[in-house]
Amino acid sequence: MGGDRRGELVRHLSEEELDRLLDEADDPKVVKRLTFVKRLYKGATYEEAADDVGKSASTGSRWARRWNDGGLGQLTPNFGSGRPPKLGDEEQECLLELLREGQPWKAQEVHQLLDEEFDVEYHPDYLGRFLRNLGLSYAKPRPKRPSRPENADEILEERVADAFDEETETAHNKRPEDEDEGWVLDDDICTDGGTIVGFCDASHPQPYDNSHRLWYVDDPTLERPLVKLDEPAVGCYTLNGESVLTFPEDQSKENICALLEEVREQNPGTRILLVLDNFSSHICEHTRKRAHQLGIDLVFLPVGSPHLNPIEQVWKVLKRNASPIVVASESAFRTLARRLFNTLTDRLGFAKSWIDQFLSPYLQKLS
Repeated sequence: MGGDRRGELVRHLSEEELDRLLDEADDPKVVKRLTFVKRLYKGATYEEAADDVGKSASTGSRWARRWNDGGLGQLTPNFGSGRPPKLGDEEQECLLELLREGQPWKAQEVHQLLDEEFDVEYHPDYLGRFLRNLGLSYAKPRPKRPSRPENADEILEERVADAFDEETETAHNKRPEDEDEGWVLDDDICTDGGTIVGFCDASHPQPYDNSHRLWYVDDPTLERPLVKLDEPAVGCYTLNGESVLTFPEDQSKENICALLEEVREQNPGTRILLVLDNFSSHICEHTRKRAHQLGIDLVFLPVGSPHLNPIEQVWKVLKRNASPIVVASESAFRTLARRLFNTLTDRLGFAKSWIDQFLSPYLQKLS
C-alpha cells in the first residue's frame, strides 16, 4: 500500500465527539482505534495512521473499511468476548437452515458450503466446535429403509386400535382372499382373562463377539472356544405375561407357529396380542390362521419399521451382555441366552415409550 493511500472516510462523529470518546476510553484496543480514526480526520493516510498506533498498513485499511461500514460499533466490538464472529446471528440462522435441508454433511462439504455461500473459512480444528455451538450433533446416521412410510407411527396406532376393537365379528387377521374354513378358536382355548401384549422377532446372537471393550496390561487377546450358532433365536417379549425364547432350525411357518403355541401354553386364559414384522412366515395365511385358533391376534408393523418393535432393544442389550462371557458349547450359550432374555424381558423400560404412544388408551383392557 502506498504512503499516499487515502480513501473516502465517512464522518460518523464530529471531532468533538471523537475527542470525548478518547478521553473516556480505558481499553487500550479502543484507544488505538479511535486514535487511528482521529489521525484520518486530520488527513493522514491509512498507512500513516496505522503506523502511529503500531499497526500495519493492511490493518489500517481493514479498520477504515469497518469504520465506513458501521462506525464505532464495527470498529470497536466487545473485546471482552473475544474476536467478533465471522458469521452474525442472521447468517448463522441461514447456515443452520441450509445444513438442515442438506443433512447429513461431511466436514469438507461444510467447508465448501461456508466458502460458497458466505465467503468464510474456519480452521478444521475449530469447525467441529463451531458446529456443536450451532446445535449440530456429530454421530453415525441411523439407516432409514426406503420402504418405510413417512407416517409409520400413525399406521401402527391405527392397527393397534383395530386389534383392541371388540365390536368387530370377523377374525382379526383374516383377509378377503383367505379361505373360510379353520378360522375358529381351538376348543381348549379361553380368552376372557384380559389381554397380554407382546413383541416377537428373531435375532442371531453369537458367543464370540469381541466388540466388548476390556482393560489389558499387555496385548488385547482373549482365548476362547469359537462356538457358533447356526439357528436363529426367536423370541417373544411380553409386557404383562410370560416371555418365551426358542432356537428353531429356521423361521419357517411351522416353527413360527410352534413359537405361538409355546406362547399360548405359557400364557393361558387370556387373549394375546403380538406385534411383529412382515417376514413371509409371519404374514402367510397358515400362520395367521393358527394364531387365530390359539386366541392370538397379530399386529403387523409398517414395512421397514423395526424401530417400532421394542424387542429390538432387548436383543441389543442381550448381545452386549453376552459378548464378554466365555462359553464352552452351543448348549451352554443357549442356556446363557435364555437366562439373559428372561432377566431382560422382566423390564418394562424397553417398551416405555411404546406403551405411552400406542398402548395408553387400552391399559384397562390388559390382564
